[in-house]
Amino acid sequence: MAWCLPAAAHEVRPAYLQLNEIQPGQFSVLWKVPARGDRVLSLQAVLPSNCQTVTSPTPMLLAGTQLTRWKVDCGATGLDGATIRIQGLSATMIDTLVRIELLNGVVVSQILRPELPTIVVNARGGVALTGYVHLGIEHILLGIDHLLFVLGLLLIVRGKWQLVKTITAFTVAHSITLALATLDVMQVPQAPVEAVIALSIVFLATELARSKGESLDLIFRFPWIVAFVFGLLHGFGFAGALSEVGLPQTDIPLALLLFNGGVEVGQLLFVGVFFALGWLIHRAVETLPTWLTPATAYGIGSVSSYWLIERIVAMIRPV
Repeated sequence: MAWCLPAAAHEVRPAYLQLNEIQPGQFSVLWKVPARGDRVLSLQAVLPSNCQTVTSPTPMLLAGTQLTRWKVDCGATGLDGATIRIQGLSATMIDTLVRIELLNGVVVSQILRPELPTIVVNARGGVALTGYVHLGIEHILLGIDHLLFVLGLLLIVRGKWQLVKTITAFTVAHSITLALATLDVMQVPQAPVEAVIALSIVFLATELARSKGESLDLIFRFPWIVAFVFGLLHGFGFAGALSEVGLPQTDIPLALLLFNGGVEVGQLLFVGVFFALGWLIHRAVETLPTWLTPATAYGIGSVSSYWLIERIVAMIRPV
């Protein structure tokens, strides 16, 4: 319980700054900052000194986000060669996507990180492709609920071939729903999805705790089926993280491909670390204690049950 209280999944959501040139040197600004209830992350978009405010910033608090809109006039020089900084970013764990659309059709896009919170605008344009990959890796490695589900699958799997089928089924499933959701083919409310993701982890933990791994247990015989079914739900969760960036429609196919690739890289890194630790433990200990698997199952079940209750309560009584 001490560990699960601060372990809130999907709290590492990116901020988003968009500047659209509406007249030569004049820009409409959209600033999107993650929020939880009435608590807003302490970030501020600092524009170049030559940009004068035309209309006052108007903040609007929505579910999980604060949106602020205003207009600025950056004069004849515009934003070419100017520096934009996200104040407070270095003290967080999140990224910020900056997107600038100029009148001549040029698009400048870059993901800023805590270690590099500034962008120097190049009016010739450019899109930071690797940023989406990094975003996908971060989401899976910092999304503790997804990692616990993968951990549960790894504990259930018996044999290398079954492992390949299970991981492949999970990958294919969440790739399908991630694509459907981000391309607006299918839309599912995010809150119920997050609750069911927690439920999927509770289900795996329950099976691990009560089952002896015998051949008669369906989940141990066909774990790839479970991975595929629940992987569809996890794909909607990944899509929610990608949509938090607020990408324009023209960037969605590219962002989808790179983000999904990042998710897969992060997933493989986690699997690799799991087996490396398992190898080290077997080298150090000849026989594992019998209580280890049940204790792990109860630990996973306790954390996921907390998430399930928290997310159901949030749906009934939004904060």
